[in-house]
Amino acid sequence: MSGESVTPSEGAKEPATAYRPGYELVAEQLLTYIAEQDLMPGDRLPTEQGLALILGATRNVTREAIKVLAAIGRLSVRRGAGIFVAASPGALNDDRLAHFQPTSMEHVMMLIDYRHLIESDTARKAAGLATPIEVRAICESAEESHTAGLAGDVQGFAATDELFHDSVSVAAHNVFLRSGVTTIRRLMSQTDILLFHGDVPGSLEAAGRQHLAIADAIASGDAEKAAELMQAHIDTTRQQVERKIRDRLFNLTSPPAAAPGPRRADGGVAQEPPPEVSAS
Repeated sequence: MSGESVTPSEGAKEPATAYRPGYELVAEQLLTYIAEQDLMPGDRLPTEQGLALILGATRNVTREAIKVLAAIGRLSVRRGAGIFVAASPGALNDDRLAHFQPTSMEHVMMLIDYRHLIESDTARKAAGLATPIEVRAICESAEESHTAGLAGDVQGFAATDELFHDSVSVAAHNVFLRSGVTTIRRLMSQTDILLFHGDVPGSLEAAGRQHLAIADAIASGDAEKAAELMQAHIDTTRQQVERKIRDRLFNLTSPPAAAPGPRRADGGVAQEPPPEVSAS
């Protein structure tokens, strides 16, 4: 089960004594295997037993890893047919993004760099193009996220945070920018679940205040200020992620984390305590 551990693959940079759940290590190795074999969405993988032999893991741990990767949309398990690389919707059909490694610090940092560029330009364009209705949607979602942050309402903040960033991307009136924002958030959610178990640190209240400042700049039509504030917002996320990764690499006292269950229709994890979210 998820409490079992396996030896990290050669070249892993974590201390040999650091605890990582077995399912997490095998999930990481399985994504690497998919990339190395250049498997694309729709390609069939070996059986559960075959994957266990390839990855040098027990069948139980391999099963847990497959469940997690299916939950985040990277694998598709079809009863009686086998295990397949999932066909991802939208921009994720790009061959390079199909091999995104959510547990790789290099990939995560590249994703945040991309977010820095895309979302700052999205905020800049929104400040110049947003209609009154779109400005109201941005301001209302920013206020709701701040209220949820003040109350420590993790689930409420997660929902309003998504609404805020989506509202800004809508107001930019550029379908490609909006697609980029959606793709970024989908990929980051894989990292949050697989690498951080929904436990990325950050002040929800502070993130809500940043949302309010960005919304004010967009409402006043100050394009450069909106872009600058969005960049600062993303920089805060970068610092949180870097700190969390350092904690994972060097803090050996953290208790084992259980494998997350299947995703609910609303994006949550079924039969698990409500996770914390990144203040993003």
